[in-house]
Amino acid sequence: MKKAVIILCLIILIIPVASISSEKVDNTIEKCELPSFFSWRNKDGIDYTTPVKDQSPAPSCEAYAFCASLETLMQYQLTDQYNPDLSETHLFFYAGGSYEEGYVSIIDAANYLMQYGVPDEGCNPDPHRPFDYIYESLSGWGNRTVKITSWGWVDHDIESIKAALIEYGPLIICIRLWKDFNYYLGGVYKHRWGDHTGGHVVALVGYDDSKRCWIVKNSWGKVWGVEGWFRMSYDANMFADWYGPGTGIMYIDGVYGNLKPDVPKVDIENLRFSHSYLHGVEFPVINKKLDIQRAVARIFGKMTIKVNAENTNSVEFFIDNVSQYIDNEAPFSWDLQTTKGLHTLEVRAYNDYNISIDFTDIYVFY
Repeated sequence: MKKAVIILCLIILIIPVASISSEKVDNTIEKCELPSFFSWRNKDGIDYTTPVKDQSPAPSCEAYAFCASLETLMQYQLTDQYNPDLSETHLFFYAGGSYEEGYVSIIDAANYLMQYGVPDEGCNPDPHRPFDYIYESLSGWGNRTVKITSWGWVDHDIESIKAALIEYGPLIICIRLWKDFNYYLGGVYKHRWGDHTGGHVVALVGYDDSKRCWIVKNSWGKVWGVEGWFRMSYDANMFADWYGPGTGIMYIDGVYGNLKPDVPKVDIENLRFSHSYLHGVEFPVINKKLDIQRAVARIFGKMTIKVNAENTNSVEFFIDNVSQYIDNEAPFSWDLQTTKGLHTLEVRAYNDYNISIDFTDIYVFY
């Protein structure tokens, strides 16, 4: 990829990781003066980041952090704000992740990206399930992947993090969590109260010396924090070295592959997990204690399924892998017809060359 140019004096040498290893990479960073502010949300007036996503209810933060970084680098490399959307689910499972175990190793994920890459979301969308399941990406996904040439660890001192962030793009960072982080609403976060609750992996996209903070993209949806973003104090003591001394802050480099595949983009636009629908009117799930799948969309009464599709000739609707209806004209929609109980709703979008899918689980009460 084209690397960001630092006008002020900056010489960076970070030895890349080219094999499966959890050892820290030796690095030497020699620098003069870095800018007091930098963000991939505002690089030369352009926002190269993509919209905040929601990993809930699965513990797949590692894959979301990687994809957030990759999507930013893809837009920067092509100098085009086209909102690429990569498949976090593919990266999580194919790199060896498990919801039951609660994570995927970021070392395994980075090495998977070097060897195989990650395809677009249309090959394997996130159904927002809280459990492991049999997964398989669309046939031909290997022709729709984005790869990296190398990755490495960054020292935990402020200047090294800044330099790597500018040179390589958004960093994948492991952080410690405390209870008060869940209630973050704005400002610069620093742990003040509550017990330690675990760990998390997010994408660091910038810094601001005037507020002495890092600018970070989370994967808990736009309703959390500041539309899904947060600022973390330089001295918050949140960086975690779970993979050995000096680990926990990772850069990725050399993004290449099919950055902008000629494939349909498809999204079931009026069904969201953890929501209920009464004759098509959406409201948050109220009674979460019912003995049904966690986070599943709940449907009461009649509903028309609406699909947002681009670069698409037709959309086919499926219930539990059985075709129900084909719509050959936009706007694509279907009046849902199925039996009471738990079902999987899938849509397949077709153009002249490729297929993309989206699917979600629903529980029908009528």
